[in-house]
Amino acid sequence: MAGTTTAGRGDRQRESSGPPRKRRLWPPRPRAVAGPAAGLVLLAAVALWLLYGSDWLRVEQVPVSGTSVLTPAQVREAAGVPVGEPLVSVDTEAIEARLKRNLPRIDTAEVTRDWPHGIGLEVTERTPVLVVRKDGKYVEVDKKGVRFATVSRAPKGIPVLKMAVSRSGSAAASVRRFGEARLTRAAVAVADRVPAPVARETRLVTVGSYDDIALELADGRTVVWGSAEQGRAKARALIALMKAEPDARHFDVSVPTAPASSGS
Repeated sequence: MAGTTTAGRGDRQRESSGPPRKRRLWPPRPRAVAGPAAGLVLLAAVALWLLYGSDWLRVEQVPVSGTSVLTPAQVREAAGVPVGEPLVSVDTEAIEARLKRNLPRIDTAEVTRDWPHGIGLEVTERTPVLVVRKDGKYVEVDKKGVRFATVSRAPKGIPVLKMAVSRSGSAAASVRRFGEARLTRAAVAVADRVPAPVARETRLVTVGSYDDIALELADGRTVVWGSAEQGRAKARALIALMKAEPDARHFDVSVPTAPASSGS
């Protein structure tokens, strides 16, 4: 009997020395999940109310920056920002499109939400590099060749673009091949490459064809530039030629490797 008792104890010890039994994991009670879920739903509802239903996050101010010729009032009117509407629902891309469509003087526009009550309008205006006479007024042309505004007076220091293209012969062929828009861009490219001291004196840019662009300065001197190609080389040649021949009245840099001057 004693031996049996000892053996039974040994068996129980061996059984207890094995790996511990794993506890069964039961799924959480529904009440444990319902609490946090209800909280999230409540937070979402409050957030939606703040963004769309409350008076706290609505458009009240429309600050404008970057204007030079335009006024902030003109920009606001063209933008059509829905004052009083929820800030989050404002279509900023539509406002940018309206600004460019309603005010061609605007080159770029950036519309941003200025929390909690503002829609900011930052614009960049086009800068004229040439003007074209039309019906007694002047059409401004920017560096991209875009005609963007009509003004009663030519801006100070901006040359007038004159299209003197013949409707017959090779000049007419030039117009047919390149089109007036491309000829305008060529004239813009020339105006952009003219050396600063000469640009300040340039009053007229005449386009006879794609390869025949000339400048007239305020004191009556003229410059035959040729095409818009090799602009930097032509600018360097013109500066050197004017220094070497200060009394000359006519300069030709259409072939920059062989510039010429005449008159005195």
